[in-house]
Amino acid sequence: MAPKVLFVLTSHNKLGNLDKPTGWYLPELAHPYHVLEPKTEIIVASPKGGEAPLDPASVEMFKDDVSVNFLNTKQSVWKNTQRLDEFVGKAKEYDAIFYVGGHGPMFDLVDNSTSQQLIREFWEAGKVVSAVCHAPAVFVNVKLSDGSGLLQGKTVTGFSTAEETQVGLMEAVPFLPEDGLNKASGGKYVKAAEPWGEKVVVDGKLISGQNPASATGVGEAIAKAIGV
Repeated sequence: MAPKVLFVLTSHNKLGNLDKPTGWYLPELAHPYHVLEPKTEIIVASPKGGEAPLDPASVEMFKDDVSVNFLNTKQSVWKNTQRLDEFVGKAKEYDAIFYVGGHGPMFDLVDNSTSQQLIREFWEAGKVVSAVCHAPAVFVNVKLSDGSGLLQGKTVTGFSTAEETQVGLMEAVPFLPEDGLNKASGGKYVKAAEPWGEKVVVDGKLISGQNPASATGVGEAIAKAIGV
């Protein structure tokens, strides 16, 4: 049987107090999906289930072959997601959990108790826990059964403050991923030498990627970690 990976998308479609659409980011689903689909069974969930909102800005920005092909041929992947709460208590059936980035997760997954429980269950079952871009922020407030923070003492990356500044959305997010990740990890946040450069960090079973350019690398790191 192929290893099973649970992909988690946001259900949130509005960017903070701005009247702009948001959601999940096209290459951050398309690229890891492209890497993992031939080798694994992928199940996709979101807090509300059903259609998970795709950030239209990411469609305009990313015209690479993998993203465009995914957009045109894999719509069922994000239009028919299962509810996140259906996966509570099922970590042992999976090999990894992966959170797709975009600004949406900052609003509906960071403080989502079901998401936090799932992450804790996957981690304590010895499974791979992974995310890219804004999505590592969903780990910031996760507490393990012993009361310690998931990220405490672990090296981690995620969307940088310089990158958030360049996209002009510093004021739209509840907090800056770099700040949250650095605090939760005890100062062990790392990033690429230049904004938008690829950066993938593997610390044991914790895998994180900084930005869209890191999405393929995160998929490859997940594949390596689960032995496919």
